[in-house]
Amino acid sequence: MFPGWCVLLSATLWAQAPAHATGTIHTPDVDIGYETFGVRGDSLPVIAVNGGPGLSHAYMMVNDLWEQVGRDRLVILYDQRGTGASKKVAAGAAQTMDAQVADLEAVRAHFGIEKVALVGDSYGGFLTMAYAAQHGEHVAKMVLSDSPPPSLKSMVHLLPQTFPDIEEEDEAAEKKLGDTDAAAQLGLRNHFRMIFYSPEKRDAYMAKMGDLSPQRASSPGTPNLGYEPAVARAVSQSAVGLDLTSALPGFHFPTLVITGRYDMNVAPVNAWRMAHAIPGAKIEFFEESGHLPSYEEPEKYRRVLEEFLDGR
Repeated sequence: MFPGWCVLLSATLWAQAPAHATGTIHTPDVDIGYETFGVRGDSLPVIAVNGGPGLSHAYMMVNDLWEQVGRDRLVILYDQRGTGASKKVAAGAAQTMDAQVADLEAVRAHFGIEKVALVGDSYGGFLTMAYAAQHGEHVAKMVLSDSPPPSLKSMVHLLPQTFPDIEEEDEAAEKKLGDTDAAAQLGLRNHFRMIFYSPEKRDAYMAKMGDLSPQRASSPGTPNLGYEPAVARAVSQSAVGLDLTSALPGFHFPTLVITGRYDMNVAPVNAWRMAHAIPGAKIEFFEESGHLPSYEEPEKYRRVLEEFLDGR
């Protein structure tokens, strides 16, 4: 009985694991690295658009949320140009919002998906809105997860008021290190210290996230977030002058706005205003989360996301 039980258990585990693949999409400007879970079927496929800017999608892979979502649908994650597996960028290629929108469109077109659900996390929500403003015909549904508002200049950001001690550490480090990548790496690590509701989950996440430097290899099982400060600066400079506010009333596809109740990075009032500016949008508060409810409340996040995607 024991050997047969082992075979049955192995088969059950295999059946539960979604298909997983990685690959590259070649474009004139950049080779875009991607990762997928699941397969095409009747369920609406998803492209998850990560935040940053300057980060790969690795920070979204510290838990198995997207693998779980991929059990019922195709889930696509990709690295934005200049980060992670998308570092092969043509000389002189732009780091503008239009360029990032073009890359997201290249991902959609590569997989031949006419209508897709976009899940934009943090800065990825801003990129998702910019994409929807240009290519709304390809957006079946949109999720803005702790996204900045359509104008970055109007964002309500409460970290300095909530964490004056860590902000002071940042200022001291900048004076000591100057405008260097080392200062930027330290600043990002300090940023992660401020974006959680639970200190225990914060510490667990930061223990898993490994080194931020793109030059260092990760230990087995530890994602290398590979922060690229130059990319972050270039993208931020392009995005800060954009105002997508006028596009929001024209979003006539179903939209879900998600926010951590204790998100001090992008305060919940930003989500509230967006949900009221987009026709018919729903808003969901995560009462035990900061900026990353997908990590702090993953079971609820998956349930809310899948119910929205399936129209329940």
